[in-house]
Amino acid sequence: MAFEQGARRPFFRRRKSCPFSGDNAQKIDYKDTRLLQRYLSERGKIIPGRISAVCALKQRELAQAIKRARFLGLLPYVIG
Repeated sequence: MAFEQGARRPFFRRRKSCPFSGDNAQKIDYKDTRLLQRYLSERGKIIPGRISAVCALKQRELAQAIKRARFLGLLPYVIG
């Protein structure tokens, strides 16, 4: 037998792909509040890229768009 009774297989984590990279990718726009809302927590904080699977370059663009939308009053700074 390849595996002993107590031993388990190592946990396999599938690599997440950035939703804003590649063909047919969504554009990050500060006016698209429904899209931006998906990358905010229930408290209104920006979700980190390692959780949302957004690459570093697009995470910076996303954060800038969220901050711009907040400044213009399209998104709240704090919820709750």
